Amino acid sequence: MVNLTVTRLLRDRALADPDGVALIVRGSAPLTYGQWEERSTEIANGLLGRGVTRGDRVGLVFGSGDWTDYAVAFFGVLKAGAAAVPLSDRLAPADLRFMLGHCGAAGVVHAEGADAPAEGWTVTPEVLRAEGASVSAAVSAAETSHERADPDPGDLAQILYTSGTTGRPKGVAANHANLAHGCGGRRRPFAHSRHLVHAFPIGTNAGQTMLINALDAHPAVVTLPRFTPGRFAALIESYRAGTVFLVPAMAIELLNAGVAERHDLSSVLLLGSAAAPLPSTVAEALTGAFPNATITNYYTSTEAAPAQTIMMFDPERPGSVGRAVAGGRIKIATPEGEPLAPGETGEVWMRSPAASRSYYGDPESGTFRDGWVRMGDLGRLDPDGYLYLVDRESDVVKSGAYKVSTLHVEEAVFGHPAVVEAAAFGVPHPVLGTVVAVALVVREPLAAEELRVFLSDRLAPQELPAHVITVPALPRNAGGKADKRALRETLVSGTAPGAVSDSGTASGAAAAPGAAEEIPV
Repeated sequence: MVNLTVTRLLRDRALADPDGVALIVRGSAPLTYGQWEERSTEIANGLLGRGVTRGDRVGLVFGSGDWTDYAVAFFGVLKAGAAAVPLSDRLAPADLRFMLGHCGAAGVVHAEGADAPAEGWTVTPEVLRAEGASVSAAVSAAETSHERADPDPGDLAQILYTSGTTGRPKGVAANHANLAHGCGGRRRPFAHSRHLVHAFPIGTNAGQTMLINALDAHPAVVTLPRFTPGRFAALIESYRAGTVFLVPAMAIELLNAGVAERHDLSSVLLLGSAAAPLPSTVAEALTGAFPNATITNYYTSTEAAPAQTIMMFDPERPGSVGRAVAGGRIKIATPEGEPLAPGETGEVWMRSPAASRSYYGDPESGTFRDGWVRMGDLGRLDPDGYLYLVDRESDVVKSGAYKVSTLHVEEAVFGHPAVVEAAAFGVPHPVLGTVVAVALVVREPLAAEELRVFLSDRLAPQELPAHVITVPALPRNAGGKADKRALRETLVSGTAPGAVSDSGTASGAAAAPGAAEEIPV
């Protein structure tokens, strides 16, 4: 179906299956399609009563335990003709103020007790629904008609703010046609499942994908207020979920906790990993924990969605994130967008068959060009069109005359049996400019020299880590990716809490004197 809006998708689903369960949050009552439609209409009426008009932006500040209220509020905003700005309640107040100010939000709908620093009005869904019920009888027929009318496919529907690991967050704008692309077909996605389980947070692209799945896919979407390996595995087991989505960090936690020994995970037929590359050693371990599942890695970005590549785990293609799917395209190109030949390393560009996204307030950004999206990653394509990521452009370590891929270093480090998680990044060096550092989460003590010996025939000399620190947990951004900027800052400043450096001292300081000199130019 073409030229759809997501509000029409909800209306059509509610008419066809009013009692069907759309969304389940552990510990809360299920949300049916009929309830979703009715309650979001009340929210829309309440917003119109507060003066919200077509094209306004409305902030939505909710936590992972508030998915039901959030889903209702999101569609209420869209039904009022406005654009929703999803924001996690775990953001710092300063970041919330920046994002709400940047998009010029008219007001904020927020969970009970959430901090919602805004220049305009703030209100909870419960109060807004009550206001909507009271004003619905008073609005004129013309106003009622306006409220009931679907937005246009080209109307702005949402603004998602990026994590901002390399600077100020940017608002990625998507219209209805973009969000509704591929939806509304006769065969609904994930038809092999009655339930789809995930633990993505609100305010992320992965979370928004699950919201659209709750609207359009066959299974009911199930989530939980807070991820822990045991709770997540118990949720999968109790609902006999056929489809599961997570990020690599969650997968690592599940494996490390040994949940497969205590929970029956045999119902899972598809396990999808998103938001970051899935190390091949982790993917292989998941095949044992989920014996009937196809392990699948999804690669996209907030800017490029719904364009994506999909890779079903294949030991013969370790490190690949797959090929473009569903009418999308991918190319390796120069910074100017000129295509490079297979096997050459260059910038990754993606093109979606849907309406392209853009940066709100920055239409001239070089990220979006003629329908193509510059991903900010370096990679290469093999002759069969499989994409291999080399690194984030901003993460490549330029050490002396060499360029080092942190993804390649991490893949090698993950091969050590003592390593639970790893993040590689660059730190300053007075001679080489930058050298490789690695932060580890380990299941048993691992000396830096022991790790270097293990890596000696797996990495080139310039790729070997000059600094190794062990930390209790890797810092992560809202999307679940390791925050390498934070690791770099704490290592350089010596303030990493609980870190053990390769000199064996409890600090985040640099490696023992002379360690960096082990890496030749």
